[in-house]
Amino acid sequence: MIGKKIGVILLFTLLFSIGVKAQRVTSMRINEVLVINNNNFTDDYGQRNGWVELYNSSAGTVNIGGCFLTDDPNNPRKYPIPKGDILTKVPPRQHILFWADGNPNHGTFHLNFTLDPTKENYIALYDADGKTLVDEIKIPAGQKPDVSYGREIDGEDKFAILPKVTPSTNNVTLDKNEKIDNFKTNDAMGLGMTITAMCVVFLGLILLYIVFKFVGKTAIQASQRRAAKASGETAIDKSAEPVSGEVYAAIFTALYEATEDVHDIENTVLTINKVTRNYSPWSSKIYGLRELSKK
Repeated sequence: MIGKKIGVILLFTLLFSIGVKAQRVTSMRINEVLVINNNNFTDDYGQRNGWVELYNSSAGTVNIGGCFLTDDPNNPRKYPIPKGDILTKVPPRQHILFWADGNPNHGTFHLNFTLDPTKENYIALYDADGKTLVDEIKIPAGQKPDVSYGREIDGEDKFAILPKVTPSTNNVTLDKNEKIDNFKTNDAMGLGMTITAMCVVFLGLILLYIVFKFVGKTAIQASQRRAAKASGETAIDKSAEPVSGEVYAAIFTALYEATEDVHDIENTVLTINKVTRNYSPWSSKIYGLRELSKK
């Protein structure tokens, strides 16, 4: 049982190693080459020479230390890329630049061959075994000074004379904003954009007014329903005919007479009760006003 587990682990390790190797082999691309460098990018010694740009098209970091670059298909191991240099680890979707100056003693990224502008130049990248071809490119003769040749889009297969030299960066760069250029062409004064913005603002305000009005009205009606339900009252029918003041006066008079018992029980009979005081109740207020206040 233990032997089976060890076998599975070893197999997994082997497959993982093969996968990593395959990723490294298939991901690196010769991306851009400048043959004649008169007024372009300079190296770390301040010199201008031709250069070769490699591109990592994978989603993982690739270490190209130990691989080979060559300009001779019969000598695939012409320039061994030194191992142990941390800068040979190429991050995903990034570039690395080698100078074709024939001075390998200047450092890791200085090749032991140069590019000849009078003829076709061949560049190839080989794996660490010196036999497996990773990528190759043929630069046509007659290249112009400070004009590079490479892939139109990083890592893709179509090559062309590039409209702009882009060492250590993407071959396609955005130097302008299409939306801004479109506005400048179709609305130079900005009048259309201003009107559109104002319409959007006013439309938003109208929508907010409608929403808040509807919400407020709904909230008030809900509050009134809750208050009526809490007090046990029924809703008043606003469509009914309003009652006049004379009707309310007659009702209150009848209620008063019923509570004070001053009306006759018999029909057509008038009862007069004698008042015990022979002065008017209003006169008593006069007497009361003449009295001194009692402390």
